[in-house]
Amino acid sequence: MLDIRLIRENPELVRRELEKRGDTFALDTILELDKHYRSLLRQVEELRNKHNEASKQLGKTKEKPPELIAEMRQIGEQISSLQQETNQAKVKLDSLLLELPNMPHSSVPLGKGENDNVVVRSWGEPRKFSFKPLPHWELGERLGIIDFQGGVKLSGTRFYLLKGLGARLQRALISFMLDLHVAKHGYKEIYPPFMVKRECMVGSGNLPKFGANLYHDDEDDFWFIPTAEVPLTNLHRDEILDVNHLPLYYVAYSACFRREKMAAGTDTRGIKRGHQFDKVELYKLTEPEASDEELEKLVADAEDVCRRLAIPYRVVQLCTGDLGFAACKTYDIEMWAPGCAEWLEVSSCSNCSDFQARRANIRYRPEPGAKPRLVHTLNGSGLALPRLLIAVLENY
Repeated sequence: MLDIRLIRENPELVRRELEKRGDTFALDTILELDKHYRSLLRQVEELRNKHNEASKQLGKTKEKPPELIAEMRQIGEQISSLQQETNQAKVKLDSLLLELPNMPHSSVPLGKGENDNVVVRSWGEPRKFSFKPLPHWELGERLGIIDFQGGVKLSGTRFYLLKGLGARLQRALISFMLDLHVAKHGYKEIYPPFMVKRECMVGSGNLPKFGANLYHDDEDDFWFIPTAEVPLTNLHRDEILDVNHLPLYYVAYSACFRREKMAAGTDTRGIKRGHQFDKVELYKLTEPEASDEELEKLVADAEDVCRRLAIPYRVVQLCTGDLGFAACKTYDIEMWAPGCAEWLEVSSCSNCSDFQARRANIRYRPEPGAKPRLVHTLNGSGLALPRLLIAVLENY
């Protein structure tokens, strides 16, 4: 969530930065509603002061003048009515603010979409084969390790089964990545719930914007996580952290659940896109001044997985028009898949600045007695399956 004070004091700056994302947003409506909301707050405060003065006068007299009692009752009714109107205005204002994306970092290249993203570095050379390499959907079926028909039989389209060595390979990759990030990169492992409360989805930036792409249990109002980023964001929701404990590094394995409505009609072959997939997630909470450096370190940690598996990859910086909703700066890591003959995104590493922290109310105190400040949050896949599985199968 963007700071309403920033929008109020620098509306043209915010408008200009958000327009870099290639869309327009209702800043004028937000400003008008904010002005109306603050006016209502002042009226409520003035009436409360008036009510308090009348109460003091009433307390000084032995006899209770009927006209003063009537005035207090009338003021009380006005306060109640105005407070209700104030609350409604606040709900509308917050609802609009929750729809605004993060502003791009100053170092993010301008662009309209993925064609304007910038390759910043690459590692390894794509392997030359003496034969035409098979795509994973053919290779997996021939080896008997991917069962597409079984997945459809059990759950429908965009589901599959991993069998035998296929299931074992996926499990081994997950364990390898978790152990690497804990032992070599200094992350603390978390095993989170795969279902969370509504406020967790709001805190991470998934609700209300992306509700149509999430799986939801109506009876208990549980939301199935689209990534472990959601529970990791909310581990410290409504907390004030000790500055001496920052930065915090977390790593978590989880199954992830997405409706894939936004990807309808794309990547229908194989296992690149499914409603359920596995991922190892990296997450950081840092002081604001350190977040740029911590993003570079996070990307390096994800790259280390690629290098240890000796699979060619490249790092791509996303342009303003391709940034995710909560991110101010993002690097994608893409592995080469020779059977598909394409670069597959296996990690998206983002600095979300204080965007998620403001929504989830995660703060730290820079020094004893100081006013709490919002932390910066960062996240990235370290790495994501099944695309990592595809790269391993097709390269080897």
